[in-house]
Amino acid sequence: MQKRTSCIQTTQGFTMIEVLVAILILSFGMLGIVGMQAFALQSNRDAKLYSEATGLARELAEMMRGNNLIAIKTDAAENPYLTTSLAANESPEDCLAVGSSCTNNKDVAAAQMTEWRSRVSTTLPGARVAICFDSAPYDDKGLPQWSCTAGAADVDEIIVLKLGWTQRSTDSSASDANASIKASNNNSRPQIILPVTGGNPFPLDPP
Repeated sequence: MQKRTSCIQTTQGFTMIEVLVAILILSFGMLGIVGMQAFALQSNRDAKLYSEATGLARELAEMMRGNNLIAIKTDAAENPYLTTSLAANESPEDCLAVGSSCTNNKDVAAAQMTEWRSRVSTTLPGARVAICFDSAPYDDKGLPQWSCTAGAADVDEIIVLKLGWTQRSTDSSASDANASIKASNNNSRPQIILPVTGGNPFPLDPP
């Protein structure tokens, strides 16, 4: 008589520790993805603000070139384009309204600046502006600076338009209080330096 032997098949599964380790590894991966997404969103926001600020700067440069009889004046009392301040919620001058007209070029400049400054204030967070005749828009280290340096009397200076706004600090270890760099801070730098010349405006290269 033939003897039958039965084979018992055993099935092995994952232990609880293995499952927990897998979940832990997956969690770290998800955290990395979330961090990358947050960084991408912040980068897109910064790029959008820079693009809008560049458009505003070039727009004003074109207005100044179109009204160069006023823009070339070095006296701030006679040249409304020269400014170091912004005011929110300003209303455009009546002379720019439909059916009205400005009586002279200075009134045109003042009306343009009123409308432009208001848009800058509402478009750029914590915006700061400086428009001046400047012979040294960069310091000795090649970094842009807010201060304006008067040139020699016999040298034709160029009007320089400087724009800055609140931006996120690149220091990942910065605390919440220092996470943002405000343009109003003494150690801040302009993000845009644009000279206004008789030809097409172009970015001024550092020395």
